[in-house]
Amino acid sequence: MIRRAFLMICLASLAGCAETLVDEPVESLGEFNMRVNYVFAEKAVKGPVSRDATPAEWTEAIENAVNLRLARYTGTQEYDIGISLEGYMLAPPGVPIVFNPRSTAIVLVNVYDVEQKKFLAKAHQIQVFEDTSGSSAVLGSGHSRDKEEQIAGLALNAADKVEEWLAAQHQAEGWFDARDNVASDLQQGAADTVVAVSDASE
Repeated sequence: MIRRAFLMICLASLAGCAETLVDEPVESLGEFNMRVNYVFAEKAVKGPVSRDATPAEWTEAIENAVNLRLARYTGTQEYDIGISLEGYMLAPPGVPIVFNPRSTAIVLVNVYDVEQKKFLAKAHQIQVFEDTSGSSAVLGSGHSRDKEEQIAGLALNAADKVEEWLAAQHQAEGWFDARDNVASDLQQGAADTVVAVSDASE
């Protein structure tokens, strides 16, 4: 169903959007620590008129982007992230203004709590469009960017949206909040430190 729907929307939206930065500020993710980053792209549907891309090209780009964004969180609780690329359209060269498609991709995201041995989310859908600026906004990215640049841009935007979604779930649902055993360990560690300092001063 998702893949069929993707074929209907993959040429949508010519409007520009703000550029996603590689080194954007970190979000509030509590005790989040990514243990594993799984990416699957073998079953992705290529949209009409799209440039060709291999599953390996997509997998490498998304893995790199997700690692870039989520490996920087070093909390005390481990989580696995699984991402499945469901469909994509890499804009080919078109006719400026008249036919100027914008690249897009749809992914499904799973989040698994390692310690609790349960999924926090399964198949959460995210759709991203490529950033448009400068010549790509006028001529289309098919003229101004090669396939590798389009894939890298979509992968970064997907990782950015995943990061923002995780932060929203942390705030709204308490995902990644410190568990009681973690809080107790921290308190015990602080107490041990006080005792050690006290003993050393005697």
